[in-house]
Amino acid sequence: MRFLCSLILLFSLLIGQERSLYKIQTAEDEYDKYTSVGNIGLTITNFGILGNGWNRMEDGSIHPSCQYKQHTEIAREQIEHFSYCGLWVGGIVNGQRRVSTAIVDGVFDAGDAGFELFANSPITIQSSISSTTQDSMAKYYSPHAVSHQDMITDFKDYGDSPGDNLGIQGHSPLGLDIHMESYAWNYSYADAFVILKYTFTNASEDTIKDLYAGIWADPSIANFNYTDKYTPGGGFTWYDNLNGFDETEDDAEFKRDIAYQYDTDGDDGWAESYLGMSVLGSNVPYNYLNTNYFQWVWTNSNNSDFPAYSMPLTDEERYDKMSSSVPKGSGPDYTSEGYPGSENSWLFLVSAGPVGSDHNADTTSWTLGPGESCHIAFTVVCALWTPGIGGNSHAQRENLHVNYDWAQKAYDGEDKNRNNQLDEGEDGNNNGVIDRYILPAPPPSPNMEVVVESGKVTIYWQDGAESFLDPISQEADFEGYRIYGARKTANEELGEFSLLLEIDLKNNVGYNTGFSTIWVTDQFGEPDSLLINGTYYHYKFDNENIKDGWLNYYAVTAYDQGDPDANLESLESSIYSNRVYVFPGKAAANKNDWIGEPTVYPNPFKGQALWDGYGSRSKMLWFRNLPGEAEIRIFSLAGDLVDVIHHDESYKGADIANIDGQKNPLMAGGEHAWDLITMHDQATASGLYLFTVEDKNSGRIKEGKFLIIK
Repeated sequence: MRFLCSLILLFSLLIGQERSLYKIQTAEDEYDKYTSVGNIGLTITNFGILGNGWNRMEDGSIHPSCQYKQHTEIAREQIEHFSYCGLWVGGIVNGQRRVSTAIVDGVFDAGDAGFELFANSPITIQSSISSTTQDSMAKYYSPHAVSHQDMITDFKDYGDSPGDNLGIQGHSPLGLDIHMESYAWNYSYADAFVILKYTFTNASEDTIKDLYAGIWADPSIANFNYTDKYTPGGGFTWYDNLNGFDETEDDAEFKRDIAYQYDTDGDDGWAESYLGMSVLGSNVPYNYLNTNYFQWVWTNSNNSDFPAYSMPLTDEERYDKMSSSVPKGSGPDYTSEGYPGSENSWLFLVSAGPVGSDHNADTTSWTLGPGESCHIAFTVVCALWTPGIGGNSHAQRENLHVNYDWAQKAYDGEDKNRNNQLDEGEDGNNNGVIDRYILPAPPPSPNMEVVVESGKVTIYWQDGAESFLDPISQEADFEGYRIYGARKTANEELGEFSLLLEIDLKNNVGYNTGFSTIWVTDQFGEPDSLLINGTYYHYKFDNENIKDGWLNYYAVTAYDQGDPDANLESLESSIYSNRVYVFPGKAAANKNDWIGEPTVYPNPFKGQALWDGYGSRSKMLWFRNLPGEAEIRIFSLAGDLVDVIHHDESYKGADIANIDGQKNPLMAGGEHAWDLITMHDQATASGLYLFTVEDKNSGRIKEGKFLIIK
């Protein structure tokens, strides 16, 4: 039922008719953008909803809804965490409790009560990653960017005027213009959270009293990326989850207040992960800001087992839940934290307030006058279970605590005591204002160039990381490089990356290896640089004796010395930011001297190559020793034409299901994969096959044969 509802939402968004009928719609709905720099892939929209319900986009792809880890090649760690979330904001206007919601239980259609926020601008992206790097975010560089990937947009809860409810039954707008900015980083220690900052501006002529903001979440912890077992309607169920509210204290003795959910059995090892959401802060000081937590079962407005845990149906009920916390229980029906212990399709709401621009004498009540603004920041944080520890204990949630604490540190910045004031010793750069979203930074990921050959990959990189100044210490604390590599394999027990080489400065820190073994040298053996495609590179590393036809991937990271005085360990640049995918193989034959015969491997093809996936369309074999431009014709033994393949040396495997085109893999130029599917879209049968390769430049034709055994 819930999946069908998701399809309804997607359909309404795709056709764009219902929403576009509203003349207040000042921007087209956007639901195709997601955070991509860190390990959380979180879909961001410009109408207050987070996530995409795991529905296909117009191009047939499925973007991550809230996937962690999104960049890993390990299937067990590619876990989704919710279908949809959405902003709720409520306040009191002329004594009336009003709540505007981006989404509520069971309502996904534009024009229905609950679907009450409307796009006011497109989503813009900006990045703090330097435009001189090869990072994909470099094209979005802005000196005003907060994070490695800022997504910025605006929406509102009213129509042509602050009092216009757009004909939505039961909707009484607050008259709010809402500005949202999301922040994400690629640092290895800070890639498991996204920060969402909402700024509310009162566009009406009425004062809003005691504003509360919250995030409604429909979590579902599941691994959709591994097998069809987890497709909606298959073996996956929403009804084996439990929620909680983590009130443990961090090192500064502040309560974390994390609303979280987990799958109780971890789906047999395929969904051993937490989703967490929390409030990081506001323009209201920490001591006056209340964080509240509520949960209920999907669309259950009358929970006979847990009456206090029922879905709110009216603005009054929603406001009451936003401005208070659900009562805890005790006994065998409740967890040790006091929440229902019965597995089910639990939702949760984490909210905070009251917020505003002004307050009464004892700061217990806040107001937001006409034209005034206030803000509040949330975080979405994910974490894998701490290995080997069960029972949803504090120890099992250790990774969640670590990831959340970094999100909180990022938001706090210079405001260490969270009082929204600069106290003595907090103004690190002496600019007289609180600087937030400050994180210790490792040296940047080096720019790379990769050369692919048969049985060998050579990695070149630049030395720019060595002059990097730490943003906190303002010191050049670069220490060394690490080179990683991995081969895509069906063996899920293998780690994602292997450390191929670690090398550092001779400075009495670390191993003191020096860089002589990785220098690009001149004819005298002295350090030099090599010009490749208009760019100079200073270091090189050869990875030899690797198998052709396998997907391999590489990354070079830079790391610093750490800061013992600040209790910071050595920090390393992201292993994912410059990752390059390659298929080793033979280079294209010389145009004037095509030596040797074209061949096929594996030959014979016995049912399935080791690199193949599952299913008839995820198989492949390779033609090698091809000219730079060639036509391959495949024939049955009876002489029937089976397939025609056009090859050029820029080939990247886009025609093969078993090769992920989004990875943009590098190939040597003289090999081409074939998926064993005929020109008539049929799987090939067992048998002996003949082929010809024609050099399109010279017209020369060479022949070969291969055997398929199924």
